[in-house]
Amino acid sequence: MTEQSNAHFQRSMQTRHLVMLSLGGVIGTGLFLSSGYTVQQAGPIGAVLAYLVGGIVAWLVMMCLGELAVHMPDSGAFSAHASRYIGPGTGYVVAWLYWLTWTVALGSEFTAAAVFMGRWFPDIPGWYWSALFAAIVFAVNALTSRFFAESEFWLSLIKVIAVVVFVLVGAAAIIGWVPLHNVQGAEVASPGLSALWGEGAMPPSLLAIGTTLLAVMFAFSGTELIGIAAGETVDPARNVPKAIRATLWRLMLFFVGTIVVIAALLPQDQAGLSESPFVAVFQRLGVPGAADLMNFVIITALLSAANSGLYASARMLWTLADQGTLPKSLGRLNKRGIPMNALLLSMIGGLGALFSSVYAAETVYLALVSISGLAVVVVWMAIALSQFNFRRQYLRQGGRLEDLVYRTPGYPWVPLLAFASCLAACIGIAFDPQQRVALYFGVPFIGLCYLVHFVRHRQADAHASSSLAAYQEPIE
Repeated sequence: MTEQSNAHFQRSMQTRHLVMLSLGGVIGTGLFLSSGYTVQQAGPIGAVLAYLVGGIVAWLVMMCLGELAVHMPDSGAFSAHASRYIGPGTGYVVAWLYWLTWTVALGSEFTAAAVFMGRWFPDIPGWYWSALFAAIVFAVNALTSRFFAESEFWLSLIKVIAVVVFVLVGAAAIIGWVPLHNVQGAEVASPGLSALWGEGAMPPSLLAIGTTLLAVMFAFSGTELIGIAAGETVDPARNVPKAIRATLWRLMLFFVGTIVVIAALLPQDQAGLSESPFVAVFQRLGVPGAADLMNFVIITALLSAANSGLYASARMLWTLADQGTLPKSLGRLNKRGIPMNALLLSMIGGLGALFSSVYAAETVYLALVSISGLAVVVVWMAIALSQFNFRRQYLRQGGRLEDLVYRTPGYPWVPLLAFASCLAACIGIAFDPQQRVALYFGVPFIGLCYLVHFVRHRQADAHASSSLAAYQEPIE
């Protein structure tokens, strides 16, 4: 199989692929496992408010990304946009941050999937499952973008169906159409929606909502995958806006609907991280095999997230190589339009994160996870600022708004509000002792990326100047 630098990404993704790719990147363990913890920390009302605000911020960012992705569909997405409309250094930093985010996620997803497989196969070592899942995800990404899109469509569909069933059955239980059961198995009356405004429903303080909001905004990360996939999409001018609109209202419905059901049916003192709130609610509803059912769904969610993560991280490496800041070999595409070298390096990075999670959980892995959490919000800030600068530059150069196929509404307030919200989330991390470590590692990492880009750029300029001087004829 020969690699060739003049190959092109294949435009084979449809709207349904983009929607499921974005949903697959968002609906994961943050919803299936951590949503109960959100209710526990902020209370039912606080959790609903936090997810509403997080969804609105994601909506603002996606509207900014829509204009950029339609005008300049590129598999480098927001890294290429940041390089062009903010500066090459920022584009370089954004690409590395986003690559690191998903590469770290690969290791954690494979590790978690192996843990959940241990429920059914306790005698098989976990690393067997991690290796098997890594091989499957790599193979899916190494074939064609169309095959990747189809596999992600069906993996995400399983998660979406699980969430829809959960919300519908939960709503029926809230109304009283489906009976509830206590721990002893006896049937009890449904509390209805009264749990949402009963004792303990309100958060203990505004700080509790703010702390939860940070995690909620991270939970909505993955929606920006639409921007990366725009470079491999059929008719991006038509399909990208449709996918953005379809994704955002589904996410709001899924996340807010899920939190309402959990808050109404699961007592606050029983919510937490000890088990999935989906399992706990299904057990209260008397659904047989709920634990095994959700175990399967969560494993599917993990593999879907890893599938999307490897896709995104490989495209970020390809972008850096295409911009000339990494070796050109990482920018080569094979005959099927796959950046195989970038794919291999991203997988190796993911396996490195996997091993660090086992052997250095308190040091290396903690640092990587902290950086990846902060990185998502920084990337969103770059998207908002890129759109703000793009529109100003476009108009200064004589462009007409009527010629933009997709326009971010409410300009300039939408990008400014998106940027300010994300900046507030970054600042808010400093007030949470458990998340403050992200700043300790994330800020120096961002500074290091800028420094490396500056040194490389300066060396390149010096080399170009010396080459020009060597070939310049002396002046008589």
